[in-house]
Amino acid sequence: MTEVDGVVFRVATVNLLHGRSLQDGLVSTDRFTAEVAGLRADVVGLQEVDRGQPRSGHVDQTQEIASAMAEASSGPAFYRFVPAIIGEPGGRWTAARRTDPSSGDDLGPTERLAPSYGIGLISLVPVQSWHVIELRHAPVKSPIVMPGTRRPMLLADEPRRAIAAVFAEGTAPFRTVATTHLSFVPGWNIRQLHLVQKALLELPGPRLILGDLNMPASVVRLATRWTSMVRAPTFPSPDPKIQFDHMLTDDSRKRPRSSEIVHLMFSDHRAVVADFDSLPE
Repeated sequence: MTEVDGVVFRVATVNLLHGRSLQDGLVSTDRFTAEVAGLRADVVGLQEVDRGQPRSGHVDQTQEIASAMAEASSGPAFYRFVPAIIGEPGGRWTAARRTDPSSGDDLGPTERLAPSYGIGLISLVPVQSWHVIELRHAPVKSPIVMPGTRRPMLLADEPRRAIAAVFAEGTAPFRTVATTHLSFVPGWNIRQLHLVQKALLELPGPRLILGDLNMPASVVRLATRWTSMVRAPTFPSPDPKIQFDHMLTDDSRKRPRSSEIVHLMFSDHRAVVADFDSLPE
């Protein structure tokens, strides 16, 4: 944990872009683990995360970051990687399937060994329970500008996931913290956000959503009554013009002590970091 005029609870949301740098095009595990651990967050939501992918050195990126965070904090880190697809993003893939969706990364032995892609959630605070929300892909293609290009491509959507960690009462200012990466298809991402919020209302509050919602701040304000904790552009990372990365809570009394948009040495998104009073009100 960090300390700024007393103990605070720091959260961060990071779109990894599987750790790839826009400057040199390389994926360096040492680089992205050091930078995410350097945010000194108690809870980190990760999007666009690889596990076992050739393009990122076949590593489990969530596990690598969790190990770096544990080493930096001199304590344990609790984490889950939740694959949305098995196979190659943008290539051949199938939707990840679980025998028990509520348990987190619960895949069969064949799928567990296969390259996968999804989201991750890491906490330095002990987690009481994990919960996964499965979201269907949009039924239509939509134009999207890929990193490092200017021309839009018509792409099919992929399945999406959200994962929530529930903390014991009195251990964090939010009882439930979730992360997600929503569809880039307009309108479908709003539907997914509502499904995530509905599912989270079944878990203890107050609740906090971290993630790349693929919606600008103006759309988020119209789409939900949940309160936005940070308002600042986050994309594209070299010169942000739009906010895709958000922190939303269902408790309007919550306000961060401070917040920061962090330019990392990888990814096409900037990270969002916010500090809250450590104990519930």
